[in-house]
Amino acid sequence: MLAERLVKAGISSDTVTIAGFLLGLMAGAAIIAGWFLAAIILILLSRLADGLDGAVARLTNSSDFGGYLDIVLDFAFYGVIPLAFVLHNPVDNGLAGAVLLFSFYVNGASFLAYAVIAEKRRLATTIRGEKSFFFTTGLAEAGETLIIFLLFCLFPDWFATLAYLFAALTLYTAISRIVLAAGVFR
Repeated sequence: MLAERLVKAGISSDTVTIAGFLLGLMAGAAIIAGWFLAAIILILLSRLADGLDGAVARLTNSSDFGGYLDIVLDFAFYGVIPLAFVLHNPVDNGLAGAVLLFSFYVNGASFLAYAVIAEKRRLATTIRGEKSFFFTTGLAEAGETLIIFLLFCLFPDWFATLAYLFAALTLYTAISRIVLAAGVFR
């Protein structure tokens, strides 16, 4: 219903995508400043926009560029929050933030590489709904990432411990996807 209201107001899915990313950047700024409650609200609004952009796109003329923009800005958002915690407290959070960002990088590469090869082989799935490209499932996905980001904000002194744990789950997801690819693509 909210997506229909946005369409009626003339707001495009790309505008919703960009607004969601800007809210994510504002959440990062709030984290750096130590305003964790504000960051929680901004993260939730950002992810609401991330969910709405696809709904708006399906009600209008969705484009490949819109799908591309959504993925790029989602990946950027997922980097902003850990980076903000590192900038907030580099001494305590620096190494854990670097490890978490590394795990996101490896997981993102495994995700995108799988999608490219799946497209090349014309594989399809609708497990996650209609998407711009092939989505594989994993242990550390968007929902789990949202939860961990909210936990970071609720318990900022536990960032390092939570980041290491989530990095392990994220790397497990990447390794699982590599094993899946070995079975599907050979």
